[in-house]
Amino acid sequence: MTNAPLRWGIMGTGGIAGAFAQDLQLTESGVVAAVGSRTAGGAERFADRHRIPTRHGSYEALAGDPDVDVVYVATPHPMHHANARLALEAGKPVLVEKPFTMNAEEARDLVDLARAKDLFLMEAMWTRFLPHIRHIRELLPRLGDVVTVTADHGQWFAADPAFRLFAPELGGGALLDLGI
Repeated sequence: MTNAPLRWGIMGTGGIAGAFAQDLQLTESGVVAAVGSRTAGGAERFADRHRIPTRHGSYEALAGDPDVDVVYVATPHPMHHANARLALEAGKPVLVEKPFTMNAEEARDLVDLARAKDLFLMEAMWTRFLPHIRHIRELLPRLGDVVTVTADHGQWFAADPAFRLFAPELGGGALLDLGI
């Protein structure tokens, strides 16, 4: 092991990929070393916006980049399985944006592959690392046995059938997106 920052490769160039690139700049543990997109132009624009030195016009090129230590999969939901598999097959540890996969069969496939290759694989469930969630975990033992929890989540979006959140085939909706 080394104390050098992890060199991240970001697979995808959407909004969550941009948020990850910005947030990683606030740490000392990692740097964005490369980005991969379906197109060279997409990779160039994203890399210019986030000052990323290496740009790949394909996910395959990013997965094969020897200067990338770990891959963050931030592609559209239905692509998570294939993209994570691509990175694992290239020998890279992988952090997959939610939802991990579109179904249990795909999830089992990735877990089996990661175990076979002895590689780290995790869903990017950032909520568990938020300060208020950590504080709640500290408070819970003082409360005794918790038998019921009621929670609500509300968020408004303009109804647009083409928008990812309203398209089940894209993994949108409460089950695979907002509700996670």
